[in-house]
Amino acid sequence: MRRTGLAAVLFFLSFVAAAGSAAAEAVDTSAEHAVIMDADTGQVLWAKDADTPAPPASMSKLMTLELLFQHLKDHRVKLTDTFPVSERAWRERAGSECFVNIGDKISVENLIRCVIIMSGNDSCIVIAEGIGGTVENFVAMMNARAKQLGLRQSHFVNPNGLDQPPGQLMSAMDLAKLARHLVRDYPEYYHYFGERDFVWSNIHQHNRNLVLEKFPGADGLKTGHIEASGYGITVSALQNGRRLILVLNGLRYPDLEKRGGKAQDWFAEQRRADEAARLLGLAFREFRQYKLFSPGDKVADAQVWQGSSDTVALTVQKPVAVTLTPDARTAMKVTVSYDGPVQAPIAKGQRVGALNVSAPNYPAFNVPLVAAEDVGREGFIGRIFVGLRAAITGHSGGR
Repeated sequence: MRRTGLAAVLFFLSFVAAAGSAAAEAVDTSAEHAVIMDADTGQVLWAKDADTPAPPASMSKLMTLELLFQHLKDHRVKLTDTFPVSERAWRERAGSECFVNIGDKISVENLIRCVIIMSGNDSCIVIAEGIGGTVENFVAMMNARAKQLGLRQSHFVNPNGLDQPPGQLMSAMDLAKLARHLVRDYPEYYHYFGERDFVWSNIHQHNRNLVLEKFPGADGLKTGHIEASGYGITVSALQNGRRLILVLNGLRYPDLEKRGGKAQDWFAEQRRADEAARLLGLAFREFRQYKLFSPGDKVADAQVWQGSSDTVALTVQKPVAVTLTPDARTAMKVTVSYDGPVQAPIAKGQRVGALNVSAPNYPAFNVPLVAAEDVGREGFIGRIFVGLRAAITGHSGGR
C-alpha cells in the first residue's frame, strides 16, 4: 500500500518565520526567453518560455569551453599545450575575434581567454581543430556531450554560435544547466570567466560581460548577439554564500537600430547588462534559501513487515534545501511517501521512499529517502505470529 507521512507537513511548517513578508515584486523581463536558477540545488526559481530552443549566438561557446575543460580535467590536454592556427580559423573573422594569424601557435590557456573575454569566433575554430581534428568532428562531439549532460533542447552546427550554417539552437534552460555544470564541475577553470580584460596581438580588449562591473558578486559567464537571436547573456553571481544563475535571450532594442554599428552595440550591451543586474538584484532580495534536512536527520519512520523492529527511520543522502519567496514558503507542502510496510531485511542506505516538496508557482520536486539503519528480519517464530496476526486482523504493519 502507498503510505504518505502527513506529519512531515506540520514539521516543516513549524520552521516558518513569525515575521510577515511583503509579496515578492513581480519578476518580468522583455527578454523572449529567461530563467533564474539556484546553482546549489538546480531549482528553477522563475522562468519565461525557457524550454523553447532559440539561436544562442556566442553563449553556445560555453559548450566549446565545456569540452575543452573536460579534456583538461581528464589530462588529455594541458594549459600550456599549444594549438596551431589554420587558414580556416584565420578566415573566421566575422563579428568578434581574437585576431589570430595563420601559423600562430596559441596556448590553451590563452585560447580560453580569447573565447571568454574577446568572444573570439576564430579562437573557437582553433580549439575545435585542436581537440576534434576537424570542426565537423568537434561539432559531433558537442552534440554527443550535450546528450550526456541532459541538454535536450540543444543542437550545434558550429563551435562559435555564428548563424552560418543555420540551425544552432539552445533553450534558456539548457544554458542555465550548462552554466551550473561549469560552475560546479570545473572550479579550477571557472575563474577565467571573471577576468576583465586580455591583450592579444597587441590589442587590448575588455570582457563583454559588463555585469561583472555592474553587479557585486558577478563572476561569469558569457554574452551573445546575432540578428536572429537578439541580445542574450548567461550570468552567475555569488552573494553571502548563495549562487544564482540567470539566462536571458531575445532582448531586442528596435529604438537603437537607427544608431547602427558600434554605437548600437554599445548602448544595447549597456542595457543588457543593466537588465541582468536588475533581475539578479531582485532574485537575491526576494528568493531565500531554506535548509530542510541534512544527511543523518530523521525525516520520518516507515512501517516494517516481519522485521526485528516495527519501524525504520528514513533520512536523506544529500542536504536538502529549497529556495522560495517568503510568501511561497508559508504555503509550501512537504510529504513523505513510500510503498509499505517495507519488507525486512532492510539495509542502511537502501532507498525506501521519497520526500515530496511543492509550493505555489514553483515546480514540484522529490528527493529519495533511504533507511538510516539496518533492520534485520524477525525470527521464524516471530514471523509465524506476524502472519497469524495479519490473517486474523487484516493488519500487516509492524509485529
